[in-house]
Amino acid sequence: EVIIGLGHHIPKSLIAAAPKLKWVQALTTGTDTLTVPGVLPPHVLLTSTRGIHGPQMSELAFLNMIALARDFRKMQRNQAEAKWEQWGQPILDGKTIVIVGLGLLAEHLAERCKLFGMKTVGISGGRARAPHFDEVHHRRDLAKIAARADFLMLLVPYSPETHHLVNREVLAAMKPSAFLINLARGGVLDEAALIEHLQAGKIAGAGLDIFSTQPLPADNPLWRMPNVIISPNIGGRSDKFVEQTATVLEPNIQAFIDGRLKDLRNLVAR
Repeated sequence: EVIIGLGHHIPKSLIAAAPKLKWVQALTTGTDTLTVPGVLPPHVLLTSTRGIHGPQMSELAFLNMIALARDFRKMQRNQAEAKWEQWGQPILDGKTIVIVGLGLLAEHLAERCKLFGMKTVGISGGRARAPHFDEVHHRRDLAKIAARADFLMLLVPYSPETHHLVNREVLAAMKPSAFLINLARGGVLDEAALIEHLQAGKIAGAGLDIFSTQPLPADNPLWRMPNVIISPNIGGRSDKFVEQTATVLEPNIQAFIDGRLKDLRNLVAR
């Protein structure tokens, strides 16, 4: 009757083999693999753990922004060679972050960006305003707004509408000094176009936690670029994941047992 697990790890075969299935609880924010037509029967309820990943996602965002801006990889290479070299150290204060996707994760990150003195600009397919954002613009204006970004941060869910949302046009609009950071889904970014722009020096660098093919193949040129930071899809992980998940899981299990299906938290519309 119930399946609980990481959304992208719940196999279609398991769902198909459960004729009594009533509810699927994804332990992830993203549920795109479960909302594909034909995966879940229409009567099956789907819930997520949307909103619990704010702390770890925001910290990974800052890790990438600071490390990229200050060229921390160069510091590490110099340390390995016992090489003393100084250069100007950019700070986040006064920088503009354009966050693509205005969910709870984006709000959590934007609030912390304001504490660093950053200008926060949001891109949304539906919302006209959001807490902690100085500006919010429609998705159709992404290329124009991306031209203002010091950091273009991707936090948008994947769907047919967001497939390759960040494409050659958007990348071409970015400043040569700007960085792209993808903590969303691999499909929202045209990786081939990103590689071309990085190789040509048209943007300053990238931080990537998610890819269209995972694990990232060893022959992918992104591995060997000195201005790219790669993390192995760890954005949602934390040492408090069990406690974070329980804040949604416990009340949802109790609501299901009690038959209070209308009280299920984070119900995903399909």
